[in-house]
Order: sequence, then C-alpha cells, then structure tokens
Amino acid sequence: MSDDITELATEIQLEAEDKMEKSLQNTRNEFQSIRTGRANPALLQRVQVDYYGTATPIQQLASISVPEPRMLMIQPFDKSALLEIDRAIQKSDLGITPHNDGKVLRLNIPPLTEERRRDYVKMAKKIAEDGKIAIRNVRRDSMDQLKKLEKDGLPQDLSKDYQAEIQTLTDKFIAMVDKAMEEKEADIMER
Repeated sequence: MSDDITELATEIQLEAEDKMEKSLQNTRNEFQSIRTGRANPALLQRVQVDYYGTATPIQQLASISVPEPRMLMIQPFDKSALLEIDRAIQKSDLGITPHNDGKVLRLNIPPLTEERRRDYVKMAKKIAEDGKIAIRNVRRDSMDQLKKLEKDGLPQDLSKDYQAEIQTLTDKFIAMVDKAMEEKEADIMER
C-alpha cells in the first residue's frame, strides 16, 4: 500500500513540474506578442484572418520574413488571401498599417516612443505576474493533493520531503519567469 502512495506522491510531483513548465512556456509565448523596436514574426501570432469564413492564423496562410531589422514581409501562399490578411492586420491592435504591392505585404515597424515602451513593459509585467500566479496555483494544488495523500497513509516525513521538492520547483520556475521578464524589459527598452 505504501508503495502505491509513494508512487502517487511522485506522480503529483512530476505533474506539478510539467504544469509549471507549461506555464513558463505560455508566459514566454505571451511575451513574444509584445512589440519591441525590432521586427519579429511572433508579433503576428495572435492575428487571425477571415479565410473562407474561418478564423485562420496568418502563419498558416503566408510566409513571414524579416528582410530588414524594422520590417516584416508577408507573402501569402494563396494570392487571393492578400486582401484578407491586409484587413486582419489593420483591425488588429498592432497599430501598424501594411503596405500592399499586390504580391506581398510589408510592415514597417516604427520605433517606439518612450511612453509606449513603458506601456509595453507594464503589459509584460502583467503577463509575468499571471505566469507566476499560474505556477503558484500548481504548487497549491499539488500541496493539497500531498496533504490528502498524507491522510491516506503517506508518512508525514515523506510528505514534507515532497512538499519541499515542490516548493523548490516553484522557486525555480518563478525565477525563470523573472529572468524572462528582465530579458523582455531589456528588449523593449533597447533603442
């Protein structure tokens, strides 16, 4: 019986680590959608194009390249999608007007103002905080599961060891979110 409970505790720990890793990845993905002064295809990650009545990500409709540090070039696989991609970008919250030459769209990424940079840093800090909250929620759920296992027969000292391990994981992943936030802030504030 105690082997089964120990296995369950180990499973809880591994599941917690997996969920924390996913929270970290989600936070990093969210960071990519925040504009910096440089062109980055990830800016278009959240833009959906109405393609034959279906909301479709731009990445599935076109190749996106960075010919210059402040320019994105979008070349649709299907030329008939060009106007829809153009409309979707204009409707998005990017604040960038595409230049359409009939074959490709060019997005000139204007330099950010100091005020806009601060706004983007605030946005990034909110994303980082949401990521840390998600990690802490995983910790709380895992600790609750371990305490329940303790009532079902997991030795208290073993339970404390697993809880300490989960706390160590939590600290590690929160530090990784903080580091990703510092890098994103430096990226946004870079001129």
